[in-house]
Amino acid sequence: MHKDPHSTAAALLPLVGGPANVVSVAHCMTRLRLGLADRSRVEDGALRALPGVLGVVEDGDSYQVVLGPGVVGRVTEAFEALLAAGGGGTADVLARRGAALKERQRERAATPLRTALRRVADIFVPLIPALIGCGIVAGVGGLLTNLGLLPGLTPALTAVASGFMALIAVFVGHNTAKEFGGTPVLGGAVAAVVVYPGVAKVTVLGAALAPGQGGVLGALAAALLGTRVEKWCRARFPGTLDVLLTPTLTVLVPGLVTLYVLMYAAGEVATAVGAAATWLLATTGALAGLVLGGLFLPLVMLGLHQALIPLHTTLIEQQGHTVLLPLLAMAGAGQVGAAAAVYVRLRHDASLRTTIRSALPAGLLGVGEPLIYGVSLPLGRPFLTACVGGAAGGAFVGLFAMLGTEVGATAIGPSGWALFPLLAGGGGWAATAGVYGGGLLTGYVVGFAATYFFGLDEGAGRAVCDAGEHEPRPADRPGPRPASPR
Repeated sequence: MHKDPHSTAAALLPLVGGPANVVSVAHCMTRLRLGLADRSRVEDGALRALPGVLGVVEDGDSYQVVLGPGVVGRVTEAFEALLAAGGGGTADVLARRGAALKERQRERAATPLRTALRRVADIFVPLIPALIGCGIVAGVGGLLTNLGLLPGLTPALTAVASGFMALIAVFVGHNTAKEFGGTPVLGGAVAAVVVYPGVAKVTVLGAALAPGQGGVLGALAAALLGTRVEKWCRARFPGTLDVLLTPTLTVLVPGLVTLYVLMYAAGEVATAVGAAATWLLATTGALAGLVLGGLFLPLVMLGLHQALIPLHTTLIEQQGHTVLLPLLAMAGAGQVGAAAAVYVRLRHDASLRTTIRSALPAGLLGVGEPLIYGVSLPLGRPFLTACVGGAAGGAFVGLFAMLGTEVGATAIGPSGWALFPLLAGGGGWAATAGVYGGGLLTGYVVGFAATYFFGLDEGAGRAVCDAGEHEPRPADRPGPRPASPR
């Protein structure tokens, strides 16, 4: 594996068609996302076999190379430097070319549901690093409080961890306006109404509003309305009037509507979401865990998992943690167990075993793309048995929720072992971690057993070997095109 990000970037560039074929470069937590002028110029087989590449995914308008957390940022920086040196153009040129390409591809491939989910992800995914950081700080503060250590430091840790969550509505408003073509700061200004302490003096239907009522859902709705008002104003006001009236009306009209309509309505929705999640786990926890843990991998393949991001954020904002994420994380445990069974059964397939050895550590830490696209999905049945393992792990965690030990996560993004520092629940961290660890172990064991006994046939290893360099890309396989798990 290339240890030097510059070596990895240098090896990648010619395999994707060279600088002239790259029109945009970006990255998320695990993937280098490329916009390509001519998809046919990519050497898929050589790229997939490149040391350091954990997998390749095509998702709508981008060609995504899975490199793993931490590595991807350094490789992206080196890749952009090589582009500039090789005549690929400056960042501004690439941005313009990439925007034009994305627009053409979205017009060809977009559906209303896919577009809506992509926009939801574009609003909330940029917030995940802050959620992770603040969640870990909150976990450390809670642990110190429970142990009675450093009492003078815990209030400071609480302030650091809570500051972002207190103002998350502003960031949601900013990103919403940016995504829908408005002025980001105006979107943030309108959404700030939701968290302003002075709203307690405003009464709606005879009751005073509470600061933060409606949370991120109210902020999202407020910023959407603000963007609509801004666009309407800009289309009608000339020059000087536009400078004065557009920002004024964009803040005033949506601000009043937010106070008297959206905060109350969104607050009712948020309360219903929290009550539904609590009721679901308290009364049908094992069944709910089985269904959620078993169906999450297919949801990822369909891209429908992105619709859960606002629900997670709402639960974290309202209850301090999301009870859904630990259940969904069990899908990754089933995936790890299935991959381990493939490794044991297919001893003759050196190439596949090498892929599993390199991808398992990432899978244990909750990065599932290498195992999904490199192992279970090409083999077919191990993908289904991985879902069985996820269902078993989810049922385990859900059963304990019915018994009173609820498991939640204070942030979204990490899963697998990486979720341990973010765990929270009413029974204390030790009990919560014990239940979550038991769920992972259940997912590993059931995923392994189901795959070992039912997930493989004698020709499975040979089929993967024969696929070799012409292994079908996820986008070329029958059925719906897979979407990004992150």
